Amino acid sequence: MAVVTLLTDFGTRDGYVGAMKGVILALAPAAVVVDITHDVPPQDIAAAAFALAQAAPLFPAGTIHVVVVDPGVGGRRRGVVLESDGQIFVGPDNGVLSLASPVEQGFEITAPRFRRAQVSATFHGRDVFAPAAARLAAGAPASDAGAKVTLEGRLAPRPVLFSHNGRHVTGHVVHVDRFGNLITDIVAAVLPARAAVRIGAVEVPRLATAYEDVARGELVAYVGSAGTLELAVRDGSAAEVLSVARGEPVVVMGIA
Repeated sequence: MAVVTLLTDFGTRDGYVGAMKGVILALAPAAVVVDITHDVPPQDIAAAAFALAQAAPLFPAGTIHVVVVDPGVGGRRRGVVLESDGQIFVGPDNGVLSLASPVEQGFEITAPRFRRAQVSATFHGRDVFAPAAARLAAGAPASDAGAKVTLEGRLAPRPVLFSHNGRHVTGHVVHVDRFGNLITDIVAAVLPARAAVRIGAVEVPRLATAYEDVARGELVAYVGSAGTLELAVRDGSAAEVLSVARGEPVVVMGIA
């Protein structure tokens, strides 16, 4: 019994997600369809890639992950099937799958059996990605989708930089969650044992382990569930209090 996940920017007020589920279950009735999220901000490829990277590794081997955040639908970008670390990813080759790692092999979705007979130029989620996922859930190998390809879509890199003395680390906010927490690309392994954190003109004097380490309304820096540095306001929104968004630089300063 195959598990198929769906991650889109469609929201739930329209019938788009339901249409995709209908296509999948018509072709693979035994599939278990799981929603990761449909609340990705419209056309926000980076946010979708982040959500996928957080959720996908927790699913069992063989899970088929369908990702449809696709501002270039109907254009030159390819639809692809990727095999990565025992799981399968289906979606546009526009960067949304670029955090699936390591990619073992990929295939362009061109086989008629992996697509609906009539393919709309504006709804590949229903007409390409859903049937491809269903065929995979029914047991077809990924290689049946089409020719082997190399993933081309990439997110703009935001490297973590180190100062000359090795005690300063600079990263960026890569995601703002619904609570207004600021999630960075600074992994726990590079954090100094004792550190202060600066974002904009605001400095947090130390790292904490939990929200309760500070008073209500105060800014707190800590290692979050993704294993990276996060900033939050206890019982509030750091994004609103600091007036920052994704891409904001964050500096970690070692304390002697």
